[in-house]
Parts: sequence; C-alpha cells; structure tokens
Amino acid sequence: MQTISAKEAKYHFGKLIDIARAEPVTVEKHGRAVVVVLAVEEYERLKNAKAGKNG
Repeated sequence: MQTISAKEAKYHFGKLIDIARAEPVTVEKHGRAVVVVLAVEEYERLKNAKAGKNG
C-alpha cells in the first residue's frame, strides 16, 4: 500500500486515481493517515465479503 500526502493528492489527483486502481493508497494529513482510497471493485469486494456474499 502506498502513502501520499494530502497536498500531493490534491495537486496530482489523476496520479492518485491511477495508483488506487492498482492498490489502496493511504492519504496523510500532517503526517497522520486520514483516508484510504481504493478502486471501486475492491470496495465492492470488501462490502460483499462483509455482508457474507463470497465473490
């Protein structure tokens, strides 16, 4: 999992999207992790797994 600063995410949003489609990206603000950006397919997989729907 890659980590980038909030400033880098703001100014290089296209890069953030490209990376997040391949692997989750942690975004840090003031040196503290605040969010994780991930591909919609990974989000759906995690959501379905939590609901007990394997796939």
